Amino acid sequence: MREHLVNGNPTLEQMPLGTGVSLRAAGEWTVHHAPDLEKIVMRAERQGAEGGIIIDVSQVARLDTFGAWLIERMRRNLTRGDVSPRIAGLSADYASLVEEVQRVKEGDFRKKEPLSIVRAVEAVGRSVVEIGGTLLGLLNMAGSILYAMGHVLIHPRSFRLTSTVNHLEQVCWRAVPIVLLITFLIGCIIAQQGIFHFRKFGADVFVVDMLGVLVLRELGVLLVAIMVAGRSGSAYTAELGSMRMREEVDALRTMGFDPTEVLILPRIVALIIAMPVLAFLGAMSALYGGCLVAWGYGGVQPDAFLARLKEAISLSHFAVGLIKAPFMAMMIGVVACVEGAAVKGSAESLGRHTTASVVKSIFFVIVMDGLFAIFFATIDM
Repeated sequence: MREHLVNGNPTLEQMPLGTGVSLRAAGEWTVHHAPDLEKIVMRAERQGAEGGIIIDVSQVARLDTFGAWLIERMRRNLTRGDVSPRIAGLSADYASLVEEVQRVKEGDFRKKEPLSIVRAVEAVGRSVVEIGGTLLGLLNMAGSILYAMGHVLIHPRSFRLTSTVNHLEQVCWRAVPIVLLITFLIGCIIAQQGIFHFRKFGADVFVVDMLGVLVLRELGVLLVAIMVAGRSGSAYTAELGSMRMREEVDALRTMGFDPTEVLILPRIVALIIAMPVLAFLGAMSALYGGCLVAWGYGGVQPDAFLARLKEAISLSHFAVGLIKAPFMAMMIGVVACVEGAAVKGSAESLGRHTTASVVKSIFFVIVMDGLFAIFFATIDM
């Protein structure tokens, strides 16, 4: 036994004890010895025992969560009917750890069953229910926001202007550098690739048409919306989720305030104002980057670029991008607030809903962009 205590190797000896068996554990039961511990415990579970079983851990030198769970798993697997093995010799240092592991439900560590048709259909059904719950949550949140807007229109003094301005600074002013940088680089890449391929047909100047229409109508506002979803949408979810965890939202209700009007409406209004501004700045930055690349890489002079751009685009191209921006901002804000309100009291829940907020926002933004493309094509705009 001393040898094992010195080198730390874990052991589990089976010794007779009256009409039952004593399983004496020794050494270090830690994750460092995971392969050996798995073999030891699986051997003990296969052998089993008749009569009463005592798991003696008095000689265990070190114990972590992994080792505690293996002891608990062995205790559960050796349970026969109502007779369960007893853990003896547990020191005060590890008693709380073992008690905490014992509270874990058995299903949390159960191995997944092989995939079957029934389980596949069940998974599809659960996904459909989850999608329906997401859409219902979006409609519920949109209705709450519209109700709060109506209340603010009737009682203008209840609108929180200071909070709106603060959020506007966060989502608009502080987002300008990254938006300008990314859209500038995208404009450069589009221009370079366009010139590279158009040059084969001697039509270098047509890169201006492609850049202008693509940036102003589609790519400019879409890129900005994706960046806003990843930057501001995730921030909204994290902020609201943290408030939920600290029960600040419940405190507002207790004081007689509407959380939608106090917390959500200023964020939505700031996002709706910021999105067209960022989309406009992003489009200008992309066109500027494309102009520089067309001049340096394609030999298209700036005055020729501007003249061609004036012929290629019209006011409708510019209007299409700006019209879509507020609707995309509304969608990003609603999704972010729904996910923030769904956060439970754990850091894991906060991280999961923040990730879901970004993914769902980007998905809905792309879907909305496709619907707008169909709509504007239908009305010939």
